[in-house]
Amino acid sequence: MKIRCSNLGKLMTASRSKGELLSETAKRMIEDMFKDDVYGIYKDFSSRYTDKGIRMEDQAIQFASDVLGWDFGTFKNEDSYSNEYFTGTPDINTDVLLADIKCSWSGDTFPFFATEIPNKDYLFQLQGYMALTGKDTSELVYCLMNTPMDMVEDEVRRAHWKYHLMEEDLELRDVIQKQHNFDHIPKEKRIKRFIIERDNKVITAMQE
Repeated sequence: MKIRCSNLGKLMTASRSKGELLSETAKRMIEDMFKDDVYGIYKDFSSRYTDKGIRMEDQAIQFASDVLGWDFGTFKNEDSYSNEYFTGTPDINTDVLLADIKCSWSGDTFPFFATEIPNKDYLFQLQGYMALTGKDTSELVYCLMNTPMDMVEDEVRRAHWKYHLMEEDLELRDVIQKQHNFDHIPKEKRIKRFIIERDNKVITAMQE
């Protein structure tokens, strides 16, 4: 079995017990992989957060391309890569660019002021992609995209259920809709880019 690059962060979680090579998080991830590979028992990791990311991915790539000036025909990569250890499908892989796109769920989860990558798992994910593609530099790009309207409607219904409202509350609807529409924010403020350099020590540690 090979580790997906998206799971490398779990694999590299530090163990709390001295002498234990793998953390409990890493063990659970490997157990899930085993159940899927051997027994066909797949663990569904989807949520409304991941659903938005999947649905908005193509638009986010174009959005990032426009804002960041990627003028070399950027498009969604469909090719998967693997070596002895890892497997993965980076969002963008061209001769001059290796990048992964993350669509934030809401304005509250977008890293407006972050100076470091908020989720360290993505560092390992990009190191895995660089190991697979031979690239020395990669980019992690957060995009603040409007949430699809049907998903916004789901959030409106969820909020009404939460507050036990039988009739529609227009003020509540307005609050929810504003939480998921960002057209009033300048485009360049809706992009957060982190440059990640290849670290062979990290790649070796992941292989080990």
